[in-house]
Amino acid sequence: MPPENGISMKSDKQNPLPLLQFFSMLFLVPGIFGLVVSTILSTSYLANLPRVPDPQTLRMTPRQIHGVTVFETEQEDRTLSGVEYGALGCFLVGLVFSVVYIEKRSAARASDAERPALGEA
Repeated sequence: MPPENGISMKSDKQNPLPLLQFFSMLFLVPGIFGLVVSTILSTSYLANLPRVPDPQTLRMTPRQIHGVTVFETEQEDRTLSGVEYGALGCFLVGLVFSVVYIEKRSAARASDAERPALGEA
């Protein structure tokens, strides 16, 4: 008889589902957190940075934030770009692990559902 959750209880070496679930959460949670931090940074930049180039403070690098051009230093540009790209990359890796997890879980449930229909115990 299949277990209550519908997933077969194979040995840990044969069942990659818990490991896939762990890795998907390992990348999704920091990825989402990084995207939130990126949003907070860009909103802060929008509120605080000048709208015209300011050579005295080295704010000469333009950045579009919500349709408004602000000028930032090269270090601020590298920081925000690094956070954005890192968080997005981390999130996408987590998303791939999640899709693989969902597909494998669906396949495991389908094979468990077929077993009683085929007369296997």
